[in-house]
Amino acid sequence: MRIAVGSDHAGFQLKQTLAERLRDLGHDVVDCGTHSEDRVDYPDFGAAVGRTVASGDAEGGLCVCGSGIGIAMAANKIAGIRAATVHDATSARLAREHNDANVICIGERLTGQQVALDALDAWLEAEFEGGRHEGRVAKLDALGGEVVGQPD
Repeated sequence: MRIAVGSDHAGFQLKQTLAERLRDLGHDVVDCGTHSEDRVDYPDFGAAVGRTVASGDAEGGLCVCGSGIGIAMAANKIAGIRAATVHDATSARLAREHNDANVICIGERLTGQQVALDALDAWLEAEFEGGRHEGRVAKLDALGGEVVGQPD
């Protein structure tokens, strides 16, 4: 699988570790940055991963920032992206099985390295269950372009 990875400075070290794991497992990694621990803004990298996945240039994405929250918000601004902040193997597995998450987001400041590796493995191994979840995911995708309070 081709997987886009991205992080801000607060997630750089964990991103590097997780990207190495992906390569070791035989995945093709598209590194959307950042490439150092110099201060940067997480929205730039969450959006870059989201765009790479949404365009079809990658089949999935991995984002890392300090908490995993802001970078998920940024990725989710891209139509077609279902980014989930995960905290462990269970939340990562369920993000894929129930929500068909095509991007997972992890917080380096909140998640230990081994837990993050286990979460990544669980997400990679899981498959979308479909069934009762299909309609819900379709509703998520339909929300992509909604603007509230704007004149038609």
